[in-house]
Amino acid sequence: MAEHSTVEFIITRQDSPDSKPYEETFHVPYRKNMNVISALMEIQKNPVTADGKETTPVAWEMSCLEEVCGACSMVINGTPRQSCAALVDQLEQPIRLEPMSTFPVVRDLIVDRERMFDALKQVKAWIPLDGTHDLGPGPRMPENKRQWAYELSKCMTCGVCLEACPNVNDKSDFIGPAALSQARLFNSHPTGAMHASERLEGLMGEGGIAGCGNSQNCVQVCPKGIPLTTSIAAMNRATNLHAFRSFFGSDEAL
Repeated sequence: MAEHSTVEFIITRQDSPDSKPYEETFHVPYRKNMNVISALMEIQKNPVTADGKETTPVAWEMSCLEEVCGACSMVINGTPRQSCAALVDQLEQPIRLEPMSTFPVVRDLIVDRERMFDALKQVKAWIPLDGTHDLGPGPRMPENKRQWAYELSKCMTCGVCLEACPNVNDKSDFIGPAALSQARLFNSHPTGAMHASERLEGLMGEGGIAGCGNSQNCVQVCPKGIPLTTSIAAMNRATNLHAFRSFFGSDEAL
């Protein structure tokens, strides 16, 4: 890469949710160790295409720049990933940037990830608290359970796993692997376990775990290395047990 004075970017753009997408090519001055976000910042400062045409700055989302917030997700050279962690030196040129196709495009590389947050609502991915008064220290978790639960808690709702999943598309209401894993996380919590059956009911509803085709694409692209397929298997077993116990009228906690 060092022999190149510029880096070529081919960016899929879209002016509004209802307009047609189009491509624009940009040449960005090369710097060692620059990431895709750095290149987008250069384009923002000087929005001129490779053929010298002035254009509008490319729109994208970012926040933490540390692969923690999940906001800068996009498709880079055909692979969904975080643009803050995508180093130009490690990418084949020309570098193609596209918005994730699983979600509605707002503008350029910005997408609306509302379906992810709706999925979290469906599985009640939170710990309910009764009132605002001090409840004191919560119950302790065994260390071995805390360690794997921490791995699940790394999810940043970036949407990359949904983009890679062939079962998440505009013709499917499948909630995706992230919500399935979050249901497992909160069901494993000593306090969250009191509402485990409600989360399992959410997983058994429309768009729930039955929509998973076990392609295992999600675990391959997750930027945080979350064991998504393990969570899916665990939730598949839990929902089957819950259905069995519900059928026979058992109130035994899962």
